[in-house]
Amino acid sequence: MPHAGHEHHLCYFQNIGILRDQMKEYKKLIRDAKYVCKDCGRSAANRENLCFPEEI
Repeated sequence: MPHAGHEHHLCYFQNIGILRDQMKEYKKLIRDAKYVCKDCGRSAANRENLCFPEEI
């Protein structure tokens, strides 16, 4: 893992195939996004799901 907590981040989920296999679960994490990752640009409802979150 690149850093602590990475197993809870959207980029990790994408790397392990959650987008392909569990799209419904992924959508729950991004619905009503309040944060954007300053590194990859992904957005999420909770800052805990991003590597470098910044409030939108």
